[in-house]
Parts: sequence; structure tokens; C-alpha cells
Amino acid sequence: MVYVLDTDGTPLMPTQRHYRVRFLLKKKEATVVSVYPFTIKLTTDKPRHTQNVSLGIDCGTRHIGVSATTETKVLYSAEAILRGDTTKLIATRKELRKTRRNRLRYRPERFNNRITSKKKGWLAPSILNKVAFHAKVVKYVRKLLPITSIILEVAPFDIQKLANPDIKGTDYQHGEQEGSYNTREYVLYRDHHECQHCHGKSGDKILNVHHIESRKTGGNAPNNLVTLCHTCHDAYHRGEIELNIKRGKSMRDAAGMNLIKDRLYEVVKEENGDITVRYTYGYITKYNRIKYGIEKSHTNDAQVISGNLNAKLCCDMWELRQVRRHNRQIHKFNICKGGKLKRNQSAYCVKGYRLWDVVKYKSNTYLIKAKRSSGSFRLMSLDGEERDGVGYKHLRIVTICNRLIKIKSEKRGCNSSHG
Repeated sequence: MVYVLDTDGTPLMPTQRHYRVRFLLKKKEATVVSVYPFTIKLTTDKPRHTQNVSLGIDCGTRHIGVSATTETKVLYSAEAILRGDTTKLIATRKELRKTRRNRLRYRPERFNNRITSKKKGWLAPSILNKVAFHAKVVKYVRKLLPITSIILEVAPFDIQKLANPDIKGTDYQHGEQEGSYNTREYVLYRDHHECQHCHGKSGDKILNVHHIESRKTGGNAPNNLVTLCHTCHDAYHRGEIELNIKRGKSMRDAAGMNLIKDRLYEVVKEENGDITVRYTYGYITKYNRIKYGIEKSHTNDAQVISGNLNAKLCCDMWELRQVRRHNRQIHKFNICKGGKLKRNQSAYCVKGYRLWDVVKYKSNTYLIKAKRSSGSFRLMSLDGEERDGVGYKHLRIVTICNRLIKIKSEKRGCNSSHG
């Protein structure tokens, strides 16, 4: 599928007539705008014809399904992968700032950042990042195709029902920590005041509450905490023992979707006010998918959401990845001799190349994964294979990264109508 833009950048209907595209490029009636995906821009005025194109978005906190369809064809299909390191990076930044305030003398916080001081409608940065990425994916597809309607799948989750399917009535008023002074006391009570690794064999009476996942990423939820005796706890942190304990079922994704759904619809509707924006629900998508015998996947769900269930797949499957091109931490945490700080950032642009640019090296396509000021780069192929120490003189730029990596995916839709 070749995507076509008008002389003013307005998207037109894509084409599969490659001979026609080659003819336009040869006659200089079109220019290449992008290679991934292949997009051309017309340079002459000719009659334009467009159709109704529906964009279905299968919203999520880790993966987003994207499908732009007409009644007969799937014009664009992709699975977008969101970043999952926002919470960890913010927690690290908080630690660095706290350490910096106390390094020479204590400086109190400049403002109260507790929940009580947050304005109405405040959302955590990790949630805002997910909302912004959904909106960015919609904006990106609208630059390729003449979208006439957008349908979002939003799904409210009953978190207590997911944790306890038998809950009903007044049971919703009695949470799992009812009667406990705090989370620590609840975890000790839940684990019967017994070490969950040695089960009392060490004879140590001192009990600690241990985080299964780090506090940065896992938080202080009860399903991320377990009771260990002091002996086992210290032995684990010294690397002498391994814990055969897995975290309980996390409701983070469900809670995140409950926060995302309303804000996402508002943002997308505000940014795309010139076309129809509406939402649907997961149970409707599931019903239609089962009715038409379509296998579950993010891209197939997005096609069902778009409303054109009999459309045939006529394009490549794409994988969109959200990345960052620069490290915002200016200096390394450890101080060198003499009190000097060593920079933690490399140059933003080295020899004309930036992080995650798509380049050609020996007729193969790679991504720039790491760069050095000397012009020596570490490359990563689209399959994940890495090559280190490649000089910039042997590279040729293909596509400049705009914090959104476009990679052809080997996955294929399983809908029988896809052919």
C-alpha cells in the first residue's frame, strides 16, 4: 500500500498500483515523503476522489490496536506498544532531587505535591503519557489517510468484581484490608505472621514485609508484598537465596483504563473536532468478533471496532513503538574525584544522526540504538540483532525518528476475510 498526499499535504486515498506510482515519480509529478510506510506527495493539481474511511482504536495501557478501513479494504493496520518506564523514571527523579536537597544543607520542598493539593481532574504523569500516545497515534494515522470517523473502545472495569467474582451488594463496602490499621498489618495477618520462604524453620521471630517487585514499579499494593523473616530477607538481598514467590494478580491495567477512558475521549474529540468521534464498549466488540468468527488480536479488534468487519487486509501490518530520543538526566549520580560531576548525556545529534533513526548499512535496515561522540554507533536490526562499532561513514539515513518507530510486523490478521 502506497499512501498519497495532496499538494498541500492533505491525505488522499492510498493506492496499490505501483506502476502508477513509479510513473508519477519518474515524471516528477510526485515526491517521496516517507519510506516507512511508503508515502508520496503530489506536485500537480488533478481531480481528487476520496471515500469514507473509519478508524478503529482498541485502547489499552500496554498495547493499542489500530485499523483504518473502508467497506471493502483495510487500508492501515498496526499494533502500538506504549512505554512502561514512566513510573520508574519519575521515582528515580524524585530520589535524585531529594538527595540533592540534602547533600550540603537541607532545603524544604518548594510545594506540596500530595494528592490533597492536586486540582480536580488531576492524573498521574504515567496516565497522561498513555492518553497523549493514544492521541498521537490517531494524529499520525490522520496524516496518512482521509479519516472521516473515529471509534474508540472504552471499557469501564469493576476492579472488585475482577478480584472476587462472587462479590455483590454490601460486600463492596468491605474491602480486603477492613479491620487492619495499615497495609503492613494486613499483610502480616494475611500470611498468618509466618515467613513465606522458610515457614519458621530459621527460628527468627523478627518479620519484615518484602516488596516482590521493586517499590518503584510495583508500589505498595498488598499483592506486591509478602512476609519474610529477618534472616531470609537479608539473605535474599545478599543474593544467597531465591524466592519462589510470584506477585498476585495486579489490577493496575484495569485501574489505568478506568482513568484513561474519559480523558481520552475528551482529548481525541477536542483535537479532531472536524470529524465524527464516538466510542463503543468491549462487550459489543466481543459479540461481533465471535459472531463473524474473527480470532482475537489487537488489530482484529480494532477492525471490528471500525465497523467494517468484511474488509479484506490489503496492507502491511505495522508495529509502532514509543521511544525517547534523549536522556533528561544531565549528570551521573556518582560524583567523581574532586567533586566534579560527569555528564550522563551524549550529544543530541552526532554526525547528523540521532537516536532511533532508521539507517541503511550494507543494504540492510537498522535502528540507531546508541551513539558515541566519535561517530561510532551501535545498530539494532528490525529483528533485534545488534551490531556495535559501526562508523557513521558507512551509514545512509532512511527515516528520521520522531519518537515513533514504525516497523513492519510479521503478524497477520487471522480474520477469514483477510484472505
